[in-house]
Amino acid sequence: MLVSDYSYDLPEERIAKFPPKVRGTTRLCVLNRETGEITDDYYKNLDKYLKPGDVLILNDTRVMQSRLFCKLEDGRERELVVLEKHGDEPQRVMYRGKLHEGDKLTHDITITKVLGNGIAEVKSKIPLDELAEKYGTVPLPPYLHRDATEEDRKRYQTIWAKNMGSAAAPTASLNMTEDLLDRLKQKGVIIKYLTLHVGLGTFLPIRSDNIEDHKMHSEWFSIPEDTLKEINDAKSDNHRVVALGTTVARTLEYYGKTGKTYGEDDIFIYPGFEFKIIDALLTNYHAPKSTVLMLASAFAGWDHLKAAYEHSIEEKYNFLSYGDSMFIC
Repeated sequence: MLVSDYSYDLPEERIAKFPPKVRGTTRLCVLNRETGEITDDYYKNLDKYLKPGDVLILNDTRVMQSRLFCKLEDGRERELVVLEKHGDEPQRVMYRGKLHEGDKLTHDITITKVLGNGIAEVKSKIPLDELAEKYGTVPLPPYLHRDATEEDRKRYQTIWAKNMGSAAAPTASLNMTEDLLDRLKQKGVIIKYLTLHVGLGTFLPIRSDNIEDHKMHSEWFSIPEDTLKEINDAKSDNHRVVALGTTVARTLEYYGKTGKTYGEDDIFIYPGFEFKIIDALLTNYHAPKSTVLMLASAFAGWDHLKAAYEHSIEEKYNFLSYGDSMFIC
């Protein structure tokens, strides 16, 4: 199975460079994964497509202000992105510009090992997550080609963000509003949460054209007992489990595969995967040849998904992190 088979032409003008002026005013493409039928709607009307008893699961991770601008001792500037830290493993960063082992930067940061692919291990007197929250900025995706603004501090974060630890936002959730959540609850939709800290794998491209050769990096997750209970009850009562975003989808399917409710999740979902937990997926539009596009393809079927993407480009939907969304059901 080849990565190059899962691609499409994404015009630059279809990439959303900024969040919508008002949260929740984005569009929604509804895709029936059985028939391929496509419906054009708006995100604010999601309640039309969910039913009483459905369980909608959200990721309550909080994005770190993990983009740090530093200087070497000779004054040259370097940009670091603080990556998630697992247990006792060394602290790692992504970096731009050249760095070498032993380099010292502002904030008492020392490069202890250069790993390649723009990743380095570092040590610092003050924990890097504390430095990031004090001096860092929002780690916007590099394809936006701009620095973060004060508006991004609010908008590149979900309205329920709680547990600090992500290097990127669970983007399908950025369009959700309190009003829509209230309407969903009033309809009888059950809202539950889990935590998955979006990490290193989000930034790394698939370097092999053979899908099976790609190794996903681990991300820390936790599924609370009350969320698991609602999932089990929904399955028993023939109600749907709806994942808000690919982060929720892969966390739940990792649980379905392993039975683990917390720890390190390194699942790579691509076409041919057998889904055991989720029955519907609300997700944003994904970049060509990306791991998240593979996941959406596995759930919707590539033929249906590609047709929906081509339809959305023709209808001038906005793509990627700050863009419109798709409900696959």
